[in-house]
Amino acid sequence: MKKFILKKEEPKIRPEDYSIPYSELLNNEQLKAVFFDKGAALVIAGAGTGKTRTLIYRVARLVESGVDPSEILLLTFTRRAATEMLNRASSVLDDRCQKVKGGTFHFYCSHILHRFADKIGFPDNFTIIDTSDSLEVIQFVRTSLNLHKKNKRFPNKSTLLNMISTSVNKHLDLRVVVMEEYPQFYEQIENIEEVAKGYAEYKEKNFVMDFDDLLIKTKQLLEQHNDIRIKVATSHKFVMVDEYQDTNQLQADLTRLFSSVHNNIMAVGDDAQSIYSFRGADHQNIMAFPGLFEQTYIIKLEENYRSTPQVLVAANNLLKQASFKFDKELFSSKEEGELPALVQAPSEHDQSRFITQVLLQLREQNIELNETAVLFRNGRDSYDLEVELNRKNIPFVKYGGQKFTEAAHIKDVLAHVRVLVNPMDTIAWNRVLMLIDGIGPKTAQDLFEWIRLAKNPYDLGMADVVSKSYIKQMTSLSILLQSLKKNDLSVSEIIDELVGYYRVFCEKRYDDYPKRLKDLEAFVNISTGFSSLSKMLEELALDPIAATAVETEEKEKEEAPLILSTIHSSKGLEWKHVFIIQCLDGIIPSAYSVDDPEQLDEELRLLYVATTRAKDMLYYTYPMLAQSVYGDYFTNPSRFLKQLDENTAEKWQLEEERVESIGGSATNENLLNS
Repeated sequence: MKKFILKKEEPKIRPEDYSIPYSELLNNEQLKAVFFDKGAALVIAGAGTGKTRTLIYRVARLVESGVDPSEILLLTFTRRAATEMLNRASSVLDDRCQKVKGGTFHFYCSHILHRFADKIGFPDNFTIIDTSDSLEVIQFVRTSLNLHKKNKRFPNKSTLLNMISTSVNKHLDLRVVVMEEYPQFYEQIENIEEVAKGYAEYKEKNFVMDFDDLLIKTKQLLEQHNDIRIKVATSHKFVMVDEYQDTNQLQADLTRLFSSVHNNIMAVGDDAQSIYSFRGADHQNIMAFPGLFEQTYIIKLEENYRSTPQVLVAANNLLKQASFKFDKELFSSKEEGELPALVQAPSEHDQSRFITQVLLQLREQNIELNETAVLFRNGRDSYDLEVELNRKNIPFVKYGGQKFTEAAHIKDVLAHVRVLVNPMDTIAWNRVLMLIDGIGPKTAQDLFEWIRLAKNPYDLGMADVVSKSYIKQMTSLSILLQSLKKNDLSVSEIIDELVGYYRVFCEKRYDDYPKRLKDLEAFVNISTGFSSLSKMLEELALDPIAATAVETEEKEKEEAPLILSTIHSSKGLEWKHVFIIQCLDGIIPSAYSVDDPEQLDEELRLLYVATTRAKDMLYYTYPMLAQSVYGDYFTNPSRFLKQLDENTAEKWQLEEERVESIGGSATNENLLNS
């Protein structure tokens, strides 16, 4: 019998047939991106130009035009961003948008690897380890090779992990990474390679993957198994990648592989906001995109909806100094504002006094503290300001700090979850066993060797490698683990049981255990949102919770705090007033970058990112005099600010207010005027 295949006809919808009035809601360049159909497109989205809005409406437009939402892949740099975009797309169209595949590269790669785990020699219950777990493994390997006892200085575990990760993410031989970035350790290269080899072998043996493995193993899977590549890429009729300027080489390769069947790829990003090379992001990826994908259509979003024209003139003038860039000119239809201030303070402390006094003036004008941010290159740059803010009782929050799932007490409970999911996880067992009094690294290692070969790894009472006194202490742990494996409990019920068991260890180990117990109660509540333990481990590793429950509790009648943030942490955010402090040569740009044109360009982009966070008013500040261990010295303002002429930024001079004393003679008081 002959067969005749009926081809699916592409739905053809005229603009007037769409339910969403796109032309009324978007500007011309945004419309070009939203209605771009087949092939490759690069959307250069300047700061504040509605990049997210454009992506949301493109998702809605594709779905409305008849594309199956499950054939759209939206890759973002946080899962929260993907969720928010798809929620907003659903609100402008309908719930079909929720069926779009969205998430981070790591999350999506994890999904693929679980699906094809047998092809890479892993069981489908492999676990993902976070950075702190990776550091423990590195230390374990380093110690087992006796490298911690070397007479010559050997890299610590953090440096070793950075070396290995840089090698993977930048597609560089480990020797090249050490030679170029850590030359002081090059004579130890053979030992460093031994650590890297031991780290890789540990992960393979214990069925765990770190974040880098998720990317590299997916790339290898798709390149080595053409049938799987075709199967995966066929399911992506349209691929969109947000923040493309922040991709590393592996992510750029995966973008190509994911879109290799239909070749419908849209990358959205801003080369001028590429500031994460220290994480492996490669600025060249966005610059090379048009050469990687044939006949790339370039769309530039230049109309800024955030800042005043005066702020944008400063931003454009900064960008003109860059050597490697796409040409663009931000503009705004907003009302005219004030020129950015160029504030030269006599000292760092005077810089702090100036900021606190302006903040108090702004508060009198009903501008809330949280509508203002102070940005800086390094965390240490704000220390003097923090002291002055405390002195003036101005509440503030500093961006950064430990994540909820990185806290020791949460990691202790998660270690118990990990051994339930993957009994071959050595590091998790190590953490679980060493909670018990008397069990040290050697005993824990002996126990794990027994666990690896045991018929029932949770029946610790059968272990014959340790003394009976330890066996007695392990009885409650053994009973608990076997019970949790046997009984059909929900995720939250399991976490509740584990927290109950762990409570005695928490109270014994930590002076602040009441706060930690509150966190653990919150963790039980959080766990109700997960369908399985393995899913919970995966999601918490890939998208950690940002703060502890105690830190996020609402405090009644408290003023919303001022924001202090590194520039790197401020990307994507905006405030009415922005202070950029310590704008000095040697700080921004960093002293380490001045001899490298590419690094110098990134430092310039960093100042550009800080500048474009401001909506209404911008202050560049720096002290004339700085201190060092050798004494006071005169500073040089950032070379980048020298291009801002009097029509771009207004110089402010700080003077001490003169106050008449009771006797009639003039005295100085600690107040500054601009």
